[in-house]
Amino acid sequence: MLSQSLQTDVSRETSEALEHYLQLLKKWSPKINLVAPNTLADAKTRHIEDSLQLLALAPEDAKLWADLGSGGGFPGLAVAIAAKQARPDLIFHLVESDQRKAVFLRTVSRETSTPVTVHAERIEVLPPLSADILSARALAPLSKLFGYVHRHRKSDGVALLMKGGRYAEEVADAERNWAFRAETVPSKTSQDAIVLKIGELTHV
Repeated sequence: MLSQSLQTDVSRETSEALEHYLQLLKKWSPKINLVAPNTLADAKTRHIEDSLQLLALAPEDAKLWADLGSGGGFPGLAVAIAAKQARPDLIFHLVESDQRKAVFLRTVSRETSTPVTVHAERIEVLPPLSADILSARALAPLSKLFGYVHRHRKSDGVALLMKGGRYAEEVADAERNWAFRAETVPSKTSQDAIVLKIGELTHV
């Protein structure tokens, strides 16, 4: 089952849905490379619990959440499963251009009864989603990621971007072409990671 710390934060129904997601991940990943093979043994913490920390950072008035480059569903699909009871007002869109991974995302959605819309298209050609929240994990450097965020965010939307220890270099590089407000939130699952909460993003 999921770790005790996670179970205390979610309902039994949510915990069971996340556990089923985990089993599907372990079954599918060796075939279509959903996550790095050396992370599967610790996937509960490395992927699911890592993703779930974003839900607490979501603005209370947000309605539409878009996850960019969803891959195996992290963070977007994991958050969507938890949000079914915690934030039933949130609508989730997952963007993943790899057709096989998109099939996996739809399978998890169906088998966990989690309503999400999966877009099997490239982020840069998908019509703007006008999202209140955008999330991404291990997708691209900030300088490139901000272009995707800018395309799909609502004018007052925020981005929750999961980054590793070299995030400061990415921030400095992005500042050459972008103006933005950034809040750094320490990761709850890794000492070397953070969540960047980005707002007021404009191209300069």
